[in-house]
Amino acid sequence: MNNHFKTLLFSAVLGVVLSSCKSNGDSTSNTQDAEVEVTGIPQEKDSVLAIIEKVNKHWQETHPKPGFAFWHPAAYHTGNIEAYKVTGNKDFLDYSKAWAEYNQWMGAKSQDKSKWKYNYGETDEHVLFGDWQIAFQTYIDLYTLEGSKDPTKIARAKEVMEYEMSTPNNDYWWWADGLYMVMPVMTKLYKVTGNEQYLEKLNEYLAYADSIMLDEETGLYFRDAKYVYPKHKSLNGKKDFWARGDGWVFAGLAKVLQDLPQDAQYRQAYIDRFKKMAKTLKEAQQPEGYWTRSILDSEHAPGPETSGTAFFTYGYLWGINNDILEEETYLPVVEKSWEYLTEVALQDDGSVGYVQPIGEKAIPGQVVDVNSTADFGVGAYLLAASEMARFVDSE
Repeated sequence: MNNHFKTLLFSAVLGVVLSSCKSNGDSTSNTQDAEVEVTGIPQEKDSVLAIIEKVNKHWQETHPKPGFAFWHPAAYHTGNIEAYKVTGNKDFLDYSKAWAEYNQWMGAKSQDKSKWKYNYGETDEHVLFGDWQIAFQTYIDLYTLEGSKDPTKIARAKEVMEYEMSTPNNDYWWWADGLYMVMPVMTKLYKVTGNEQYLEKLNEYLAYADSIMLDEETGLYFRDAKYVYPKHKSLNGKKDFWARGDGWVFAGLAKVLQDLPQDAQYRQAYIDRFKKMAKTLKEAQQPEGYWTRSILDSEHAPGPETSGTAFFTYGYLWGINNDILEEETYLPVVEKSWEYLTEVALQDDGSVGYVQPIGEKAIPGQVVDVNSTADFGVGAYLLAASEMARFVDSE
């Protein structure tokens, strides 16, 4: 690393000094000449791994029973798998395996294709709805992590996605969240099967999503067609981009680029989109390191929010780690967001606070506080922390 962009943080300095004095039996009167410089970027990989272990063990110990295969438990498991990859903790792997087995390696379970739907729905007939397809990401990861020995683990994923691709419809991704839920499924299945149709259909479905949600000026996505400006505006008349919604997209693009071949036809277009989002998000980050729920209107729903912030942190770190985003430009963004994630969002017991509850927009007056947590927020946190571990390890 050329520069860790170190900053002097008074409260952290004081904490380090006092802790040192206490351990040495010294009084605070002997610390006046001490100078300690700290940085928001960890210096040791082990310190990041300790955070991952603390957060993930707390979640798994307090949620011992497998959840269903819908989007929010499944989003947690995308983070859990990354936590396993960087820690090697087999308990993490076993936790996702138990979840997959509990759900029979399926999303929605209907076998009657004539009844399959892709509008919003939580029933077993909504097989083609992306919120039921995100589970396939973890199933495919488990399949590849274990040496691709059991094709039954990805049989349902292939059945569903191949059926979907056989239809003439291209409007499957009509909400921003869906880009995280399903785009990585397409690239993961491409890697497993070599079937180029996965990449073609990914681009076709994304083009439709862009046509109804993408704001060309900022590079950000409205949550869905209901929120497009000027039909919908924030409290102060601005474009209303929901942080977690754009977090899903930014993280989803990172995951797609991770698996996309270097010579893939659309790779540069996705990189350009990723970079444009990164630039706009950098300018919207709050001084305290987080992003507010309405990205460009900090007064619409003020205060910290962890899920969007964690997804953005993951995306920035992935971009830096893979030489797509410039370290000098974007490491200061990560430095601030990591400080927020570890000093404010992370609690002493390992819980992750300030996660906006399930929803689809920034809501003025909605309470999001230290006790606000959720599975998908923990998943996002684990993604960010795992990518930070890789960053520190590479230095």
